[in-house]
Formats: sequence, structure tokens, C-alpha cells
Amino acid sequence: MVGGMTMVVTAQTVQSPNGKLTAKIQDNQLTISYNGQQALQMTVQGVSGQPVKSTGTVKADYQMLTGKRRHCTNVANEYQLGNVTLRMYNDGIALRISVLSPQPSDIAYCIPEGTRRWMQQWCDSYEGFFPCDTTYKVTPVPSYSGISKSAEGWNNRWGYPALIEPADGVFVLITEANIEKGHSASCLYNDGETYRVVEAERTDVAGETSDHAAAGGNTPSGTTPWRVAIIGTLADVVESTLVTDVSEPCKIADTSWIQPGTVSWIYWAYNHGSNDYNIIKQYVDMAVTLGLPYVLIDAEWDQMMDGKTIEDALNYAKAQGVKPLIWYNSSVGWVDGAPTPKFRLNKPEDREREFAWCEKMGVAGVKIDFFSGDNQKNMDYCQDLLECAARHHLLVNFHGATIPRGWQRTWPNLMSTEGVYGAEWYNNVPTFTDKAARHNATLPFTRNVIGPMDYTPCTFSDSQHPHITTNGHELALTVLYESALQHLADRPESYLAQPQAVQDFFGYLPTTWDETRLVCGYPGEYVVMARRSGTTWYVAGINGSDKPQTLKFSLDFIKGNLGEMTLFGDSGNKKNPWIIVPMFALPSSLDLAPRGGFVLCIETT
Repeated sequence: MVGGMTMVVTAQTVQSPNGKLTAKIQDNQLTISYNGQQALQMTVQGVSGQPVKSTGTVKADYQMLTGKRRHCTNVANEYQLGNVTLRMYNDGIALRISVLSPQPSDIAYCIPEGTRRWMQQWCDSYEGFFPCDTTYKVTPVPSYSGISKSAEGWNNRWGYPALIEPADGVFVLITEANIEKGHSASCLYNDGETYRVVEAERTDVAGETSDHAAAGGNTPSGTTPWRVAIIGTLADVVESTLVTDVSEPCKIADTSWIQPGTVSWIYWAYNHGSNDYNIIKQYVDMAVTLGLPYVLIDAEWDQMMDGKTIEDALNYAKAQGVKPLIWYNSSVGWVDGAPTPKFRLNKPEDREREFAWCEKMGVAGVKIDFFSGDNQKNMDYCQDLLECAARHHLLVNFHGATIPRGWQRTWPNLMSTEGVYGAEWYNNVPTFTDKAARHNATLPFTRNVIGPMDYTPCTFSDSQHPHITTNGHELALTVLYESALQHLADRPESYLAQPQAVQDFFGYLPTTWDETRLVCGYPGEYVVMARRSGTTWYVAGINGSDKPQTLKFSLDFIKGNLGEMTLFGDSGNKKNPWIIVPMFALPSSLDLAPRGGFVLCIETT
């Protein structure tokens, strides 16, 4: 009340540079629309009555060594609402809060009942499915981290990214970006249709810990991470680089030593194979035959049998021209009963000594496993690991870890992160067999949008539990899934039994891309993506269903003169499962078997 009269707060509207996205701001509500259709409603406590001040245009223009696009550009209109900074990009919004303000703001998203959504129940390792639902009333799924449920018994804690379809053909992917030192990561807790941003445990100056709401507590940078919503068509979502656009620039002066590539990997076929020198030799030899630059020596290499040592294995790999990667236990998550080596990276002086030894021995990179969630301790530890590894010219692959939130730009030696329910689950449970195809056709629209994903794809034989996806489907995953280190998980004899053209494919397969396009698809049903490396396009597609599908699409965006084109597909014949044929024109449709797939390689000039 002002002078006995009710004060009416006038709605204010801001927009993206191209005008497709608008945000109506009234009271504490932000209503985001895409081409006039409401896409997302947010509550941001503390903005009510705050004037909207335009602070100009923000431009991103940078090069990536890895990822879905080499040259990344974006532009946003930036606005200030009290202690809230809002950026309106053409492909989404980013919002962060000054936590040094007297009244920090809370953020929540509204996802109405009936809205189609693909969301993963939260767990430390982000290893779960993204099932399609239209309700928040979802039964909790047990995980290594336990379960979180509401008083009514529904799951109420959700991991990023969360994909929703608020209107037909309009999609929103909710996540966050730019975790800095002193930050903890966040997730979503819901009470009915309201999904609140809640940060994980943070350690304050005195060493005490607490759970914080969206912007509680102070950080060295004075702001929260960016809360990000990518908005538009499915192609807008899949092709977006918004997560890295708002992240800190590269902190490594000389990046010439950072070389992505394909890796032969022991664990999937031989759970304890990395303590066996003779098995390691098989995977080194496979890398030589297939033309792979790397071999990963996984857990327990410090317990080598038969009088051999890790030095023997490293020297053998290097003598064959294959660069070795080795595994470490982070020793902050699973420790008791977990594999070794342990406690070699936790203290700064130990980490420095260990990574210096790796560099001296010619180790090209490290896989670090078994973290314990999104808290500040883990976020700071991961950044310490990346910084120390960069000093010693070591690539990094985080496993049993949280999802990417932009570090791949800031620390480009971060090649990949697990944070996905991947093919190693064929080792663990029978559940994956029947659900893998649909899950595989969901990941390009969810988890892999936000950063590299070490799914460990392309297995033709069976592990402890069988797979029922086709060979064409499995091969397609190596293109559909972006990971700067692409780990081939199957047995050497399985890969070496494939036609020579398939073996050759692995040798020239890129693992980082100049351009990425979504050709067609829908989460869980099917997907066709095209990625370009230099003058070569790789078009890959999979069928996520148990029925045959005819996929219709256009490849008219492929310009230049068409050269050699080769199609890898499924024959339907168990004894001879491949179709590998030259193509003389760009196809406009392909018939896919149940859980089938294809790869089309196109040379251009």
C-alpha cells in the first residue's frame, strides 16, 4: 500500500537478440515464451519490484578443442534485476545471482502435470535412465546413493539435465554451468509441480558444512553458477553450446599436447584384466591393428601378476606406438572394498608427485573414478585434479562422477566424463538389455547435450548380460555420442572378427567435431545426427523401438561436391549381419530394423 492505495507492479518484458525468446517479468515470476508459446515459468525470489536494466550485449566467440563444434559463437541481451543477472540468448536463457546481496534469491521451475518430461532420478554418479513421463508422481528407484522421496512416497530429487516438452515441438533443457572454486553443484527437488534449485553440501571458511538453497552462502566469485535453460526446437537443444558459452575461458596457455582419440578398453570384457600383463598386451595389439592411438589400463594395475609391473605394461604400449592411459581411485567416494590404487591424488603433494611420475613414464592421461556427489569438496577437488594434470600434460576422464557443467572449455584437458548409465551396465544387471535401445535414443537429447559422455559404446559381443541392439546400432553410437576419448569396450577378438571396412572405420573415426546437426528424431524413439570433421560427414541413426521404422530425412545441408560415400547398416542375417555398400546419392530415407542403426560416411570436396 502506498498512501492508502494499492501499488500495481507493471510487467516488464525482455527478449533475445533474434526476438524468438521473450521473458515476461512480473512479481517474482519469469514467464519464458518461444515464438509466442509459453515454454517455461520460473520463480526467482527477490526480483519483485526490481527495475530491469539493460546492460548491453554479451558475445561469445571462442575455439574448442573438443565437443560438438570447433568454433562456437553466441550472443545475448543481458539484463540486471537487482542482484539477478539474466541473459537472453537466441537458444535459451542463463541466470545467476549475486550471493553477496543482503537477500539472496531462490529459483524454482514450474513443470505442470501432463507435461512430457525426460528426467533422471538423482544419484551420486548420475547413472540412471531418462524415462518419458507426464507426471511428478514417479516411484523412487534405488541407487548407490539411496532414494529421496516426498511424504507421499514419490521421488523428489532430480539430476540435470531435465528435458521437457511444454508445447508440441517446443523443448526446454534445464541444467547449470560454470562451477568455480567454492561452488557446489545443484540439483532439483520438487514439491508437486514446483522444482526448486538446491545446492549440494558446501564447506564454509570454518570447515562447517550445510545445505544451501539456490543462492545461499558466499562464494569467492560472488555469484552462483549459471542456471541454464536451453529453449527451442529439438535441433536448437541438441546443437546448443550454451553450457560452454557461459563458462570460464580456457586456463591452459599451451594446448598443443591435447589430442583426442579412440581408446581400447579392458574393463567391460575383463573386469580385473588390468592386473594381467598378457591381457593388457592383447588390447595394445588390438589398438595397433585398428589404428587406435590409446589404450586404457584400468583398475588394479598396481597389483600386476606374474612378476610384471605397470612399468612393463607402459613400456610395451609405448614400444608399439600406443599411448597409455591409467586409472586411479579418487578415494573420496567408494573406498572400502574398492579397487586400487587409492589415496595417491588426495593431498596436493601426493598428487603432484604421482602426476609427475605419470609424465615421466609417458602416460598420456588418467581416468579418475568413484567420486561422492556434487558437494563443494568434490567440485574443488575435480578442478584441482584438472589443474595439476594440465601442468603435467595429462588428459583427464572422470568416472563415477557428476555431469559436465562447462569445465571442458575452461580445462580442455578434460576429455570426457561418465555421469551416464552406459554400456558397462551390461556387466551389472539384466535390466539394461531390454531398455538400452530406448535409452540410447534418449541420451542425444538429454545427457550428451551438455558435454562429453563416456558411455563406452559399440560392443558386438555380450558381457555378463546380453545386448539385443544390432551391429549397426552399436556402430552408430560411436558417432551419435560425443566424447573426446571414445572407449571401445568389446573384446579384441570381437572387433577383429568384423569386416575389414568396420575395422578401418575405427581407425579413422574422429572423436571431436567441426559441426553437429540434428537431422531428425524424438527422445526414446529414434535419432539421426550428422557430424562433420574437416571435409567428411558422418551421419548416424538408431531405432530406439522394438519395431521396424522407416526414417525420412533431408541431408540437403551437406554442401560441396560429393565424393566417396559408404553405408554401414544391418542385413538382418545373423551369420552375416552387416550391409556395407557404396552410395551414389544422398538418401532421403532408410529402413531400420528393430533396435537397428546405420552410419553413412560422406566425403566432400
